[in-house]
Amino acid sequence: MNMELGIYTFGDLMADPTNGVRISPQQRIANLLEEIELADQLGLDVFGLGEHHRPDYLISAPDVILAAAATRTQSIRLTSAVTVLSSEDPVRVFQRFSTLDLLSGGRAEIMAGRGSFIESFPLFGYDLADYDALFSEKLDLLLALRSQERITWQGQHRAPINDRGVYPRPLQQPLPVWIAVGGTPQSVARAGVLGLPLAVAIIGGEPERFAPLVHLYRDAAVEGGHDPASLPVGINSHGFIAETSQEAAEIAFPPFADAMSRIGRERGWPPTTRGQFEAQRKLRGALFVGSPAEVVEKILYQHEFFQHDRFMIQFSVGTLPHDKLMKSIELFGTKVAPAVRKALASQAMASEPAAS
Repeated sequence: MNMELGIYTFGDLMADPTNGVRISPQQRIANLLEEIELADQLGLDVFGLGEHHRPDYLISAPDVILAAAATRTQSIRLTSAVTVLSSEDPVRVFQRFSTLDLLSGGRAEIMAGRGSFIESFPLFGYDLADYDALFSEKLDLLLALRSQERITWQGQHRAPINDRGVYPRPLQQPLPVWIAVGGTPQSVARAGVLGLPLAVAIIGGEPERFAPLVHLYRDAAVEGGHDPASLPVGINSHGFIAETSQEAAEIAFPPFADAMSRIGRERGWPPTTRGQFEAQRKLRGALFVGSPAEVVEKILYQHEFFQHDRFMIQFSVGTLPHDKLMKSIELFGTKVAPAVRKALASQAMASEPAAS
């Protein structure tokens, strides 16, 4: 089988913990576009930008930056990672990503999620008490919009639509919509029943513990009348690649610990320690921080129990020097991706029945 390999980022704008320097938003966007261009040139499959509304992350409008990237790339798929659908207007989401799809020649995707932070809810006038209902209703509207040009729709949290056309229509039919989850069984089952691709974020713990969720998703797809073999599953995780394992750890740990400890202070977690970081770098841990060979081994190890179709890695957990980040992307594209593709192709050939 083939596995799509890609990168995602939130456009971290924290000060570099090694020197205290915080680059300007303008420079971060320029750097980000170079990162996407390089990923495209290296033949990686997908690049994702996550929506946040905080001072420590650059990207509140993923589709705008993806549109800029569309004009500078040739083949890489361009996705949100994620669009916080609960606090968005699905009509505008559909219109913006349809426009991106036309601009990119059919390379746009929406990865819809409920978001890991809550700032967008009060910002756009929504009540956190409606957290689940908002996502369910807006997903229903988004799926209706992509399936029909003219729509009549009514819900509880948005004004009704009475026989209105929604334009432009995308090049892809249908425009891909993935559901991104952090481990909630109800969200996983819903994606399966609806027949939508699933992206699972695994940023801590032992990834194999998420395998039952993937099984639940595929079982729910069958119950919904869908062929699970036709529904892609993606795994999204944190990582960093350097020529050696030790170099990768030394570069990645300071910004990783700074970013995760910052979030931890908000949520009541203890600070991230080097011991925890090193434990997560082991084969059964969640972090893909190491040499190209180590990252290849971990991707293939997880594929044994997930049988997933896409793997996306977030290199910029915290602020990394741009040259180090570009080197990590280069190693992912030139060393990791070819080795993973070759190994999976060999596995696929070995599993084919012999010709009679």
